[in-house]
Amino acid sequence: MQINTSVPLALGLRQNWQQFILLVIVNACVGGMVGLERTLVPLVGTQEFGIGSDLVVFSFIIAFGVVKAFTNLISGVLADRYTRKNVLILGWVIGIPVPFLLAWGPSWNWIILANCLLGISQGLAWSMTVNMKIDLVGPSKRGFAMGLNEAAGYGAVGLTALLTGYLAVQYGLRPQPFYLGFIFTSAGLMLSIIAIKDTKGFAKLEADQWSPLKLIEPQRQPTLSWVFEQTSWKNKNLFAVSQAGLINNLNDGMSWGVFPLLFTAAGVNLEGIGWIKAVYPVVWGVGQLVTGPLADRLGRKPLIVWGMFLQAVAHLFIGLEVFPALWTGLIGSALLGMGTAMVYPALLAAVSDAAPPLWRASALGVYRFWRDMGYAIGALMAGLVAAWLGMVWAIHVAGLLTLLSGIIAWIGLQETYKMVKK
Repeated sequence: MQINTSVPLALGLRQNWQQFILLVIVNACVGGMVGLERTLVPLVGTQEFGIGSDLVVFSFIIAFGVVKAFTNLISGVLADRYTRKNVLILGWVIGIPVPFLLAWGPSWNWIILANCLLGISQGLAWSMTVNMKIDLVGPSKRGFAMGLNEAAGYGAVGLTALLTGYLAVQYGLRPQPFYLGFIFTSAGLMLSIIAIKDTKGFAKLEADQWSPLKLIEPQRQPTLSWVFEQTSWKNKNLFAVSQAGLINNLNDGMSWGVFPLLFTAAGVNLEGIGWIKAVYPVVWGVGQLVTGPLADRLGRKPLIVWGMFLQAVAHLFIGLEVFPALWTGLIGSALLGMGTAMVYPALLAAVSDAAPPLWRASALGVYRFWRDMGYAIGALMAGLVAAWLGMVWAIHVAGLLTLLSGIIAWIGLQETYKMVKK
């Protein structure tokens, strides 16, 4: 296999800042594709297609989460065995039909198909931007790198969610708000083909130059089944990280489906829904500009544990409905975003600490499999609980699970950063 040697093989952000910035821009485009759906798709289901079942409405999130989770698993193997760049390009190519289907799909089944394609596209493209940034910066700046990566992605999610809400007020739910997807796919694909260079050589360089404490054996490229077992349950640290990632995205999957319907029923207009749906990922995204570097200073564990606890507080605040609906949604979403910002880069950095460079992408793929299964589990849980007890109780159940997850991380997770810090 040929490695692109035109990229100077020196680890570090300063040495590779041009490629790093380009990858940040690409991931903003990736995030924008998810943001297309945050405000409007649940409302398309209820208002345009007349779907009365919460579980059926949330089915698009379930489809997205399951497909993205399994694609993450495959993308890690592909990245370890082939080139990151080719996998990134493939992700964009698969995502090309998505805005067309969202804008003009004649039935709910077409929306589900769009989300299956979006899940594959995200699983390939977002995974590669994560792996490529980790490859470039080396072990000492992983938290910072992941903070920038996720800030770009989820900042774009939030801003796109807000913009689609405004466009829907002006033009209706479809098709105009989804035209933004054409811009994201075109820009992301062209940058990936023309400007992005492969980074697998950097992972090989790190493996040759730097050897962490042997947290996990073997120091070679093992089978996917071996990596899956280690990351999922055999290694105590990686189990703690994987379960926290799953519950974190359970919250996101729940809020994705529940918030537009809950706050619409409470009398919040479409513009207000757009703001509520934007605040969460924007705070989540921008907050990682702070929490990513903090993970490199304070360590991974404090941010993971207290971030989960803060998310549990956010659920309690929203569920109690103390303030008028709009303010409850805005403040609760901001708290949820702060907690998620604390957790997200620290979790990715912790996995990268624990897995040797030669099979780190596969370990990240397994972690992201469990994390993104949280979308499907959260949407399924929310649909079942909402049908039985009401939507507010879906929020309460998510809050309880988040609290328990934080306790598991508190008890079971050892600090990983001290194991790789020079």
